[in-house]
Amino acid sequence: MTHGKSFARRATVLAALFALLLGAVAPDASAQRRRARRPVRRTRTTRTTTPAPPPPRYFTVPADTVVRVRMDTELNSRTARISDRFSTTVTEPVYGGGSGVDVIPVGSKIWGRVASIRRAQRRTPGSITVTFNQVELPNGVRHPINGSLSSLQSDAVNADNESTVTGKNNQKRDAVFIGGGAATGAIIGAIAGGGKGAAIGMILGGAAGTGARVYEKEQEAEVKSGTSFGVILNRAVSLPEYRAQ
Repeated sequence: MTHGKSFARRATVLAALFALLLGAVAPDASAQRRRARRPVRRTRTTRTTTPAPPPPRYFTVPADTVVRVRMDTELNSRTARISDRFSTTVTEPVYGGGSGVDVIPVGSKIWGRVASIRRAQRRTPGSITVTFNQVELPNGVRHPINGSLSSLQSDAVNADNESTVTGKNNQKRDAVFIGGGAATGAIIGAIAGGGKGAAIGMILGGAAGTGARVYEKEQEAEVKSGTSFGVILNRAVSLPEYRAQ
C-alpha cells in the first residue's frame, strides 16, 4: 500500500514538472513563430537618370581650305629623315563651311610627316616634302585629315570675309620647302614635272618680293620654328563644333 502511494506521488511530481517544462517551451516557440511571421520591410531605391547630352553636330570643311599655321619645331634637309613627325600650331580659326561655327580653333595642332628629302647639291638647293595627317584640338580630341603644304602668298590663295582661305589652283598641292636663306625660314617652291624636282625659277613663298632667283651655291632647306605657312586640305573633312572640356 505504501509502495503504491509512493509511486503515485512520483507520477504526480513528474506530471507537474512536464507541465511546467511544456509551459516554458511553448511560449518560446510561439514567440519564434510570431517573429518569423513579421513582414519584411523593403526599402525602395529611387534612381534618377540624367538625360544624355545631344549628339554633336558636324560641319564640313571643304577641300582646298587653307589653314594658317606656325611651325613648332625646326626641319632641315641635312638632318631630317623620312617619316619624321612634327607639329604646327593653328594661328587663325577654321569654320565649318558657310556656318560660322568654329571647328578648328586657334591653338590647335596640325601634325605632319616628312614625305621625302633631297640634300643640297652643287647648284641644287635642298628640299623637304611634307604631308599633314591629323588635327589635334585644344581639348585633346584628334581627327584625321589629308593635307599638303601651301603658300600663304596672295597670288596662291583667296580669303573671304570670314578669314577662310582657299587655294587658287592645284599647283599648291605640290609645294615643298626649298633652301634659299629666306629671312622667315625656308622658301616654299613648286615641284616641277609631277614631283620630279624643285622648280627653282618659280617661288611661291618666303621673303616678300623675292621673285625668281638663281642660287649661287647649294643651300639646305631649313624650316625654322615660328615659320608661317599654310596647310591645304586635299579632301573635305567633317568636324564637330569645338567644345572645350
